[in-house]
Amino acid sequence: MATRYQPFSSGSILQKLQREAESEEAPKSPKRKHLRSPAGKNSLRRVAVEAQRSRDVKETRSTPSEASQSTTKVLALAIRMTVTAYCAAEQYDIGRVAKILKGAGHHLDPYETGLYPQVVHTEILNNTPSQRTEGARPSTGDVFIFPSGTVVAWDVPESTMSFLVGRSLSPAAQHPHPDQIEEEDLEYTEDPNRDVSAIRGDTIVIGTKTQPSDFSSSTKPSADADTRNIDTVLAKIAFSSGLARSTKLAVLETLLSSYLNSTSSIPRLLSLGGRLPFTRLFILQKTGQLLSLRAQLNLYSELTDSLPDLFWDSPHEKGLEGYYDMVGRALDTNVRIKVLNEKMDYAQEIASVLRQQLSERHGVRLEWIIILLITVEVGFAIRQEVKEWRERQGPAGA
Repeated sequence: MATRYQPFSSGSILQKLQREAESEEAPKSPKRKHLRSPAGKNSLRRVAVEAQRSRDVKETRSTPSEASQSTTKVLALAIRMTVTAYCAAEQYDIGRVAKILKGAGHHLDPYETGLYPQVVHTEILNNTPSQRTEGARPSTGDVFIFPSGTVVAWDVPESTMSFLVGRSLSPAAQHPHPDQIEEEDLEYTEDPNRDVSAIRGDTIVIGTKTQPSDFSSSTKPSADADTRNIDTVLAKIAFSSGLARSTKLAVLETLLSSYLNSTSSIPRLLSLGGRLPFTRLFILQKTGQLLSLRAQLNLYSELTDSLPDLFWDSPHEKGLEGYYDMVGRALDTNVRIKVLNEKMDYAQEIASVLRQQLSERHGVRLEWIIILLITVEVGFAIRQEVKEWRERQGPAGA
């Protein structure tokens, strides 16, 4: 079975590279195009220990020390590739996505995972020579499109994905935000000696060991099927689902941050005892924006679900839920959801103050209207009394 390692002719070079990998003080944090709290760096170190324990239990054919040495060699010598998640819309119409990809000549679900419409999988030819060994044939990168408005690409050039996300899939996007496309990426590598995948530091290690039962008569592998199998694709789907969840959450974090910035002056104005200079339209808009954010987080998405519907349709014996949880722990997804809800509680208090201000204004306006009506009524009553008094004085004077 062909591997993706660079060919080395000297054992001393291997030892030197291994020593350099072991001497690194800390792993590189995952890159984000937009800013958020850098909570993922420490958690990535922590998840490495947890994933190591999980893998040691599953890999009974090798001792922990042998497995650790094997993983170290893979991370030191294997070619590093990139998996990138994009969120460019609130949702994707999966049926329309499938039509667009088919119209562009892409083959959907090439390994017949049966997970459509929970996810759309296609392969894109990767001709990037900088990431390949000289003389190696072009490989394929995987692209997974989720209904949540996210796209996850494994080893696909950025220019290709920019066109796919920004142009090709835009007709299938519902409530797109092309000017605020959120991106997150991690490095990954493939280990042909492992049949179980894991996360090591900030690197995803995909086990690509081929099992004889992986290829059935109905399976349609791609050109480099000797290094790929259906288990590899399912593992990538599980990791992609976790990355898509994190990227979707980052969009809501950015929107909430913008919301809080727009209302940041309210506490200061209240502390000064000043009058809030906001119109009724502004107050209603801010209330609606907050309700929409809270609904996207807790009602209209799978962000808060412990296990998305995708995994109910996948083979349970593959352990895909574990891969999904690994990404969640590595990117602190559950912690970020909790923090986001707490920030929304604070924003809800601000919105309550605005609504109270609006109610008070409305109440004061009604009071003045009532006072005006009473004044007019009193004026008419006085006029009527004066008229009657004059009428009574007229006959008496005559």
